[in-house]
Amino acid sequence: MQPTLSLKPQGATFINEQVCVIPENEKWVYYVSLCPVYSHAEADRDHFRLVIAQLIDSGACRHHEIISTFGLTRNRVCRAVKQLRERGVKSFFEKRRTRTGGTQLTVKNISEGQRLLDRGMSRQDVADELNVNKDALRKAINDGRLSEPDEQTEIASTLSERSVEDAEAAQGMGTACTRLDDRTLGALFDMGEGAHTEFSSCLDVPNGGSLCALPALLANGLLTGIQKLGQVKGYYSQTHILLVLAIMCLCRIKTIEKLQRHYAPGELGNLLGLDRGPEARCLRYKMDDLVDGDAVEEWAAALSRQWMEKSSETVGFLYIDGHVKVYSGDNKLPRRFVSRERLCLRGISTYWVNDAIGQPFFLIEKQIDPGLLYTLREDIVPRLLAEVPNQPTEEELQTNPYLHRFVIVFDRAGYSPAFFKEMWDKYRIACMTYRKNCTEQWDLSEFTDVKATMPGGEKVEMALAERGSCIGSGSDRIWVKEVRKLTRTGHQTAVVSTGYSLDMTTVAVNMFTRWCQENFFAYAMHHFPIEVLADNSKEVFSGTEQVINPAWRELNRQRNALNGKITRRQAKFMNKDSEKAACADHPDHEKWEKKKAELLEEIQQLQTEKESLTAQLKDTPQHITWDELTEEDKFMKLPSGRRRLINTVGMITYRAETAMTSMMDTKSLSTSDARAILQSLFTSPADLIPDEDNGTLTVRVHTASTPAVNRHLQVLFKELNASETVYPGTNLKMQFATLSSGPTEPD
Repeated sequence: MQPTLSLKPQGATFINEQVCVIPENEKWVYYVSLCPVYSHAEADRDHFRLVIAQLIDSGACRHHEIISTFGLTRNRVCRAVKQLRERGVKSFFEKRRTRTGGTQLTVKNISEGQRLLDRGMSRQDVADELNVNKDALRKAINDGRLSEPDEQTEIASTLSERSVEDAEAAQGMGTACTRLDDRTLGALFDMGEGAHTEFSSCLDVPNGGSLCALPALLANGLLTGIQKLGQVKGYYSQTHILLVLAIMCLCRIKTIEKLQRHYAPGELGNLLGLDRGPEARCLRYKMDDLVDGDAVEEWAAALSRQWMEKSSETVGFLYIDGHVKVYSGDNKLPRRFVSRERLCLRGISTYWVNDAIGQPFFLIEKQIDPGLLYTLREDIVPRLLAEVPNQPTEEELQTNPYLHRFVIVFDRAGYSPAFFKEMWDKYRIACMTYRKNCTEQWDLSEFTDVKATMPGGEKVEMALAERGSCIGSGSDRIWVKEVRKLTRTGHQTAVVSTGYSLDMTTVAVNMFTRWCQENFFAYAMHHFPIEVLADNSKEVFSGTEQVINPAWRELNRQRNALNGKITRRQAKFMNKDSEKAACADHPDHEKWEKKKAELLEEIQQLQTEKESLTAQLKDTPQHITWDELTEEDKFMKLPSGRRRLINTVGMITYRAETAMTSMMDTKSLSTSDARAILQSLFTSPADLIPDEDNGTLTVRVHTASTPAVNRHLQVLFKELNASETVYPGTNLKMQFATLSSGPTEPD
C-alpha cells in the first residue's frame, strides 16, 4: 500500500499518525488518513464510548493511545471494547436497566451519600450524584443507614468555603480569627483554661487523620500531669499548645516556621476546636510559659516514671547511648566526634535511655560533654535507682550475692572494668557491653547452636559460647561473664557482663538487641525534631563548669602531629629497600648512608620537639573552669527549655505511633510498612462531624490508595473506637471511620 501523506489540519488533536479528532460546531469529528469517518455531539458520552471502541476494534488505534489522548482509565476503555465485541453497537444506546430497592446502595455509596447529605444537598441531587434510584436513597434514610440533617443541624463547610471565610476575616482581627468575642476576652482578661473547645462540621480538613493518634497520645501521657508545667494565660491553653506540638510531630513538621509558612492556620484550628491555630511568635511565647523554670523537667520525669511502671516486666534491661545534635550557629560550642558524619563538629550531646524495643524513657543533655561514664555515674544511675520499678530489696541482695538490681547496656564507649566494679560493689547494678581489645580466639568446639526470641518477637539462631573472664588490672580487676557469638564469617563477637545470674542466651539476646536503640535514633532523626535546636537565644554558664583547656588541646594536637611525623620517618628509615642498600657492595650504598644520616637527624630533632611539648603538657592543666577561659574562647549556653519540651512531646509521639503499629495486623504487615501507613494516615484529609445530641465527634478519613491499606485501617479504627476516647475539653466521644472517595463507575 502507498502510505498517505500526513498533514495536520488546523485545531486537530492527533491520536496517532493516521487518526485525529477535530471539534467542529459542538461536534467531534474523527479523521482517518484525512477522511472524516465518525462524528458525535460533544456531550454525547454513549456515542463517544462507541467511537473509541470501534477505533480500537478496527485496529486504527491502540488502547494506550486512546487513554493518553482523552485521559481515560484503562478499565473504562477495556469495558467499552468488550461491550462492542460481546453485545454490539445497539447496546451503547439501550436504556440502562436499574434496580429498585435499597440494595443499590453499596458500602461506598453509603459513606459518600452521608457525606453529600451532610453538605446539605437534596435527596434528588444525592441520588443523581451516586447514580442510584431516589427510592433507594429514601429507604436507606428511613432504615437509619443514612441520616438527613434537620433544619437545626449545621451544614458541613467545604475547604473552599472556609478558605474564603478565613481570608475575609483578615480584613478585621486577622486571618481566620472568627471568634472575636473570645479573642477579645483572652486579650483583656485571664480566661483560666483558655478558649472553650467547640467543633463545627467540616469537610476535607488537611491533616485531619492526625486526630486518629489522639487515643494513643493520651494513653502515653500527652496531657497527664500538665499541671506541673507553667501556666499559660490568654486564648490558648496548655492543652491547645501540647496538641499543636503533637500534631506537628505526627505530620513531620519539624519547625514552627514551617508550620506557619506552609499550613493554613484556620485548618489547624479546626483540629483544635478553635477558629485558628497559634501564630509562630505566639506559639514560642506560650512554649516559654510552659517551660518556666524546671517545669518541663519535672513533667518529663513524671512521664518517665509512668512509662517504666507500664513496662515494669521489661525494664530490667536499660539501654544508654549518646547522640549529638549538630550546631551550625555562631556560638563556639565545644567540638565533639559525630560518628554518623565521622567528623568533629560543634553540637550538643544528649544521652538517651531506652527500653529493649527502642522506646525512650528519658534523656540527659550535656552542652559541655564530660563523656558517657561521667554522665552515667553522676546523672543516669542515680535517677535509675530512684525510678526503676520492681528492684530487689536489700534483704534479697544480701541473700543472693549474684543478684542484681537491673542491667545497663551500652556500647564500647562505656567499657571500663573500674566502672563495672564500682557499679557492682556500690549499687549491685550489672553492666553489659562489648569487650575491647579482644584478640584471643576460642576453640570452635565450645560454641553451641541456640534458638532465641528477641524482645521484639523475632526468632533467631545463634552459635554461642560462655566463659568466666578476669578483666582490668590492679585494684580494678573484676571477674565477668564473657559470652561470644560466632558469625558466619568466623568472627567472634565478645560480650562481657556482670549479670552473673543471667544465662548466655539472655546475655546475647539483650546485647544484640541494642540495635533497636540505633534504629530509634535513625528513625527519630528523619521523622521527628530531635535534631532541631528550637531556640536561638544564648545564656552564660554559671562559671564553675569544667571545660577542656584550649591551650592544652592545642599542645596535644601538636604532639600528636609530631608523633605522626616521627612514625612515618621511622618507617621510611626501616623499609626493605634501605636494608638492601645497607650492604657495602650495593651500588646505592653511599647514597643510602647519606639519606639515613639525614633521616636520623630529622627524627632526633622531632623527638626533641616532642619532649619539649610533653613537658609543656605536664605543666598545662587539661581542664579549667569556664570563667578561666579567655574572652575569645568563651562560648555561650543555649537555653534548653523549648528543646526539652519538643523532645518530650516527640518521645510521646514516637511511643504513640509504636502502640498504633501493634494495633494493626502484624502477621501480614511488617513494622516498617505499618509505620508507612500511619505516616500517610496522619497527613490524610478528613471530615469532622460533631454530634452534640449523641455526644460524638466522627473523624472520617479519606479512603487510602489501596484496598489492602483500607483493610488495615479498619482493623486499627476498630481498636481506637473501643478505647472510647473523649476529645480533651469536650464531652464528645471520638469515632473513627474511612470515607469513600466516590461511587464506582458502573460496569
